[in-house]
Amino acid sequence: MAGSTFSLTRLRAQFIKEVLSVLRDPRSRMVVFVPPILQLLIFAFAATLEVRNVDIAVYNQDSGRWSHELVQRLDSAEFITRVRRVQSRKQLHDLIDQGEVIAALDIPVDFSRIIAAGDSGRAQVLVDGRRSNSGQIAVAYLSTIAADIGAEVVPETQAPTPVVVRHWFNPNLVYRWFIVPGLTGILALFSALLITSLSIARERELGTFDQLLVSPTSTPEIIVSKSLPALAIGTLLGLFMVAAGVFVFRIPFTGSFGLLLVSLMLFILSVVGIGLMISAVSMTQQQAILGAFAVGVPAVLMSGFATPVENMPVFLQWLAQAIPLTHFLIIVEGSFLKAMPPGDIFASLWPLAVIAVITLTMATVFVRGRLQ
Repeated sequence: MAGSTFSLTRLRAQFIKEVLSVLRDPRSRMVVFVPPILQLLIFAFAATLEVRNVDIAVYNQDSGRWSHELVQRLDSAEFITRVRRVQSRKQLHDLIDQGEVIAALDIPVDFSRIIAAGDSGRAQVLVDGRRSNSGQIAVAYLSTIAADIGAEVVPETQAPTPVVVRHWFNPNLVYRWFIVPGLTGILALFSALLITSLSIARERELGTFDQLLVSPTSTPEIIVSKSLPALAIGTLLGLFMVAAGVFVFRIPFTGSFGLLLVSLMLFILSVVGIGLMISAVSMTQQQAILGAFAVGVPAVLMSGFATPVENMPVFLQWLAQAIPLTHFLIIVEGSFLKAMPPGDIFASLWPLAVIAVITLTMATVFVRGRLQ
């Protein structure tokens, strides 16, 4: 049975053994190091809500000036690959039914005449509801084009007071500035989760777990020795991703690096406790990997990375507050883009500390139960 005293010598030996186990095992090296780097490079370009390279169908029944001006603006729009002109509403509907266009514009025969008479011209926009998010973004782009034409139609003396829009923290709306900092938290989450999830499961699968039962190693030593490699490797991977965001993707870093480093380490510690619990109940490394993804994927979905937490049902909003990634995303995104003041960082930092204490305590209970 595990001993009750705490020995730095045994802790050092256990720590070295854990690090070598991760570095020497081809499966562990592949799972821990390769996916985060590839995912950072792929997701930074692929994970975007921008709409580009889409086709738009146009059924223009009007031969006047303003309908041709509208179609010409569509032809020159950067987000549109091709404007597909059709000769009937049936063709318009068929293109949407077949998914060949994301939206279609039906311009009535009196469009230009109504505008020339001083009224507002109206055109119908049909959107593919199967791609609702992309469709709504495309409609917003089309509305901007129509508004530009409307500004030319209305004389300057009758034009309303223009509204000037400024986007704080991301003036050019570069979507990568939002994605990459979030990926830092997500990839650090999975790295730390996988390292710790595989630790005890690897021992059990290789048959060395029984040696822990008869060794003088205490439960706290086992917890610390299996936590430190994940903390070290996860922190290094997180710093690598932060550096890639600054130097590769040219995202401005305006916050405190010291506070971000402390937040990153506390975030990984909170994840380590979850990983150790998964590892304690897993009999094989395959089960541990599946358990890590079973926990990690819902955590990402509820963390606010893709959709705001405020949009979720109240129960899920409360559950999201128990997820470490929810609080770390606030810190890392604020540190990159808006120089988040220390007071705001501490407001998200103390929940991470509470979660870390709870998860590590529960992990100690789970591991002690396995060692009995």
